[in-house]
Amino acid sequence: MDNASLTTAPIVLTPGEVDLAALRRVHAGGVQLALAPSARAGLVAAQATVRKIIDAGAVVYGINTGFGKLAQTIIPTERLAELQRNLVLSHACGTGEPLDAGVVRLVLATKAVSLARGHSGVRPEIVDALLALCNAGLSPRIPSKGSVGASGDLAPLAHLACVLIGEGEVTTPQGEVIGGAEALKRIGIAPFVLGPKEGLALLNGTQVSTALALAGLFGAEDVFAAGIMAGALSLEAIQGSVKPFDARIHIARGQPGQIAVAAAMRALLDGSEIVPSHADCGRVQDPYSIRCVPQVMGACLDNLAHAARVLRTEANAASDNPLVFAGPEGTSGAGDVISGGNFHAEPVAFAADIIALAVAEIGAISERRMALLLDSGLSGLPPFLVRDGGVNSGFMIAQVTAAALASENKSLAHPASVDSLPTSANQEDHVSMATFAGRRLADMVQNTAVVVGIEAMAAAQGIELKRGPKSSPLLEAEFAAIRERVAFIDQDRFLAPSIEAMRSWARRSDWPEAVRSMLPSQA
Repeated sequence: MDNASLTTAPIVLTPGEVDLAALRRVHAGGVQLALAPSARAGLVAAQATVRKIIDAGAVVYGINTGFGKLAQTIIPTERLAELQRNLVLSHACGTGEPLDAGVVRLVLATKAVSLARGHSGVRPEIVDALLALCNAGLSPRIPSKGSVGASGDLAPLAHLACVLIGEGEVTTPQGEVIGGAEALKRIGIAPFVLGPKEGLALLNGTQVSTALALAGLFGAEDVFAAGIMAGALSLEAIQGSVKPFDARIHIARGQPGQIAVAAAMRALLDGSEIVPSHADCGRVQDPYSIRCVPQVMGACLDNLAHAARVLRTEANAASDNPLVFAGPEGTSGAGDVISGGNFHAEPVAFAADIIALAVAEIGAISERRMALLLDSGLSGLPPFLVRDGGVNSGFMIAQVTAAALASENKSLAHPASVDSLPTSANQEDHVSMATFAGRRLADMVQNTAVVVGIEAMAAAQGIELKRGPKSSPLLEAEFAAIRERVAFIDQDRFLAPSIEAMRSWARRSDWPEAVRSMLPSQA
């Protein structure tokens, strides 16, 4: 991370109040993070509660016992530091490619926020260290596989915790892989000797699942916006009817996402010269992939909005176990330490599955519009959008690529949350699989970005093949942005670079306000 790119004012993380816009900025990088000063009192109080339990000689799960199936094993006070260190090392069993830097930043930020809720019993210095790693662009190498999403993301979070005790590995902003102790040295922190409850608090929690799902949500928003834009361009390319976007139709049904998408389509088409140029063409109904953009994309938007609400809540949640509830201020009461199951990531798994359905549908309807553009009987455009067909194949195989990726997404959209495999000698007998549910979203978003990018490239080709009246100012600006990336295809050429350029187009976030205002993290 280039320090010159950092904003001067840090994002202040207030536990319980961190919003999606801030989390999107954390994922994108180039920001500094700071903990709200108001959170420190809760951290100190919870740690004091843990200390009172130790001093009183009480036996409390997670503080001076074994874990999981070993919860009945009492650990003597002089071995508690050893217990916490062994817990971290023994649970660092992840495998697979490391999570990317954007996801790791989200993990660090949300783990800091969760601990700072004041129910985990850790020192404030632990939270400070997590934020210092993030601010320095030092990414703990967290393997992407090995969590079932309950009892928290144990294995991946153990790899994060390893760094705090001077173990594990870290990737620097320059891509260098260094040891955990060296990473801490670079930010002026000595390796921690973990106190009672601290190792367990770091390992328990849903932060990896949540970070993966948040990254998937942000990517889904990008391709959703691209899908709206591509759909509007395709409508102009086939000279489709705008009557299906009449506000009265959508108000009569009442679905909020549908109403919003129809309004966005009207805004994108406002001022088009193409629309009135075919007012008397006699066209009554377009295929569903054009006519039902508000209904399909609106349903996707409603699902993304629901998932966003769940993930925002979870990003602010205290999700480790047991939870510490400090006694009333000014009293001698030790407070309560209560075992529960907030580490079970079922809400995250459902949210990720809902995002997956939306991402798959965005790509599915886009691929159908792409196929429509190539069908001269329906579109009125040259077959496969190229002149001198036969000698030239045009977009024939680009549509095959889109179909392959849309079909792949159908398999990836199978809900992960319906699966469960018991672990820990049946103590953890139902799990969420939320980590995979979130992780697979990255592949799905990339697939859909390619599909929507191909559609937009094809729509621009169709508009240019019929070039006469201009489209709306917003769509003409988007047409120009596409042409900056890919040229008109007058004869067959190597298309893979153009497809990659359009994938990047679909992963943008700087969409017109008419589209961007619908997105949960940018509204």
